[in-house]
Amino acid sequence: MDNFAAIDFETANNERSSVCSVGVVIVRGGKVVDEQYFLIHPEPEYYNYRCTMVHGLTEEDTEGADIFPKVWAKVAPLIEGLPLVAHNSVFDEGCLKAVFRVYGMDYPDYEFHCTCRAARRIFGRELPNHQLQTVAARCGYDLTQHHNALADAEACAAIAVRIL
Repeated sequence: MDNFAAIDFETANNERSSVCSVGVVIVRGGKVVDEQYFLIHPEPEYYNYRCTMVHGLTEEDTEGADIFPKVWAKVAPLIEGLPLVAHNSVFDEGCLKAVFRVYGMDYPDYEFHCTCRAARRIFGRELPNHQLQTVAARCGYDLTQHHNALADAEACAAIAVRIL
């Protein structure tokens, strides 16, 4: 796969619709051509301790951020016509569908591919687990800011270029 958009969401709480950041990496011809990161005012708009401990974002970080429809108006043109790639795509696709529902937006039925599933097929028991940082390291990518949406999307893109 030479042309795709790697995407990663972080959530404010246990609701999939509570996306509070998104990282998008556009790959064309097997090369990264664009990267975007957006903070998002989450819905529902509260943070739980566990999520904040994972990604470090708090209510103060996103209180002035745009709501999802305004952010997606910037993202949609970037990814138009591209398949989406995520590590554990069930989560990211679930977030996207949930937040589209919350805002009453028509979901365009994006095509998703999963680097986690692909890594399980390709690397099998060679790896102790198939978490993003483990697979990224196996593919030669140093993921130093794990759970930053852009850093995770960059790692996913590096994996996808290598194994998809």
